[in-house]
Amino acid sequence: MDLSLIPKIKHANSDNFFLLAGPCAIEGEDMALRIAEKVVKITDDLKIPYVFKGSFKKANRSRIDSFTGIGDEKALKILRKVSETFDVPTVTDIHEVSDAIKAAEYVDVLQIPAFLVRQTDLVVAAAKTGKVVNLKKGQFMSPSAMKHAVQKVKDSGSEKAWITDRGTMFGYQDMIVDFRGIPEMKQYAPVVLDVTHSLQQPNQTSGVTGGRPDMIETIARAGIATGVDGLFIETHFDPANAKSDGANMLILAYLEKLLSNLTKIRNTINNL
Repeated sequence: MDLSLIPKIKHANSDNFFLLAGPCAIEGEDMALRIAEKVVKITDDLKIPYVFKGSFKKANRSRIDSFTGIGDEKALKILRKVSETFDVPTVTDIHEVSDAIKAAEYVDVLQIPAFLVRQTDLVVAAAKTGKVVNLKKGQFMSPSAMKHAVQKVKDSGSEKAWITDRGTMFGYQDMIVDFRGIPEMKQYAPVVLDVTHSLQQPNQTSGVTGGRPDMIETIARAGIATGVDGLFIETHFDPANAKSDGANMLILAYLEKLLSNLTKIRNTINNL
């Protein structure tokens, strides 16, 4: 895949997987810069192409009192500051057609949330910005159905589409990754595995999503072995006190060892 489509991307020719990583939501400038600084150092050392991830707002919440953001423009400016400070590209998710043009002024990749990936107007609006569009596979969709989402991007005049698998709903309160879908979806576009969201346990009676962060390395290893092009990992230095999705985020201190192990697996596969 051609990572050169993304401004500021480093290590594009390393033959390693690429990484989208950062906090679930932008909670403030200091936390975003602190996380970015750590991930940039790790990915530079391991020659991993890196895109900083942070949601400028969270529109899909279980309860009305759940954290949704610190303000759209404030959060988008923080994403821009991360990019300028560390010379890395950034990605954020959008939820409405009007978000596409607004967010495209600040970030390099626009992400379509899984629940919204069938929303034609939203996908088309993202594609028409000229940015890379990261299409998250709906928890309710088969891998083969994602070819239609990719085709919407292409029909809008863009070839810049990725597919991200974030698991499939398994019963009411659990997710499962069907790794047969990775090679299938690679027929349509480069494929990313969203490791941390695949381990969510949604629809808890408390209205707060649960998760299985203890299984992050297991799922990530399987993704690399199956041939994913990239990984998506939400990470935070204090997940227990994160304002969104803390139950399934990776503790930042564990990221270096995880990525080191995954890089070794990738190198082994490359040499088969």
